[in-house]
Amino acid sequence: MKLVLFDLDNTLLADDSDFQWAQFLISKGVLDREVYESRNQQFYDQYKAGTLNIHEFLDFQLAPLARHAREVLDTWHREYMATVIRPVITDKARALVREHLNADSVVAIVTATNVFVTGPIAREFNIPHLIGTIPAQEGGHFTGKPRGTPSFREGKIERVNDWLESMGMWWNSFESSHFYSDSHNDLPLMQLVSNPVAVDPDDTLRKHAEANSWPVISLR
Repeated sequence: MKLVLFDLDNTLLADDSDFQWAQFLISKGVLDREVYESRNQQFYDQYKAGTLNIHEFLDFQLAPLARHAREVLDTWHREYMATVIRPVITDKARALVREHLNADSVVAIVTATNVFVTGPIAREFNIPHLIGTIPAQEGGHFTGKPRGTPSFREGKIERVNDWLESMGMWWNSFESSHFYSDSHNDLPLMQLVSNPVAVDPDDTLRKHAEANSWPVISLR
């Protein structure tokens, strides 16, 4: 049995769901463009540069969830899925996921993006397991804060370990482990699995992959 882990943004998706969720809310007038657009871009640039403070970002990204009823957020998300997300899911990405699912691998998405945004995306791929940053809730309403360890950089390893443990498993329960990612931010987890795969990688990850003879593929 194989363990197959996928990053989501710019890996299975040909875009960034976190960044685009904020842009979607801006386009609907839910968030003030003047206030939010430049800040959203700043955080995205910091992520790509490897300098992102995840807690500052989550304060920014999760705050809008706390301002609206869940029913309203779910309605917006359905529109976001139809207009933003499905158009950036490529046939190659769907085929790769389907190949691993059909091989009876244990398949999961491991993403820093919060699970409100990414849950429906995981279901779109028929991927049964999702490890993402958890937005805290009280009485069915989001608080605007995260719960537990964000699924980011080394935090992805902690969250995957906890998930495997919850199923009574660990890394050696599998004949092999795979992690597909585009980002140098995922190097901690990529260096842990037996089969790291760079997908449309950023420059830093591409150089690391080439130096270590990791496969480099494109899903675009």
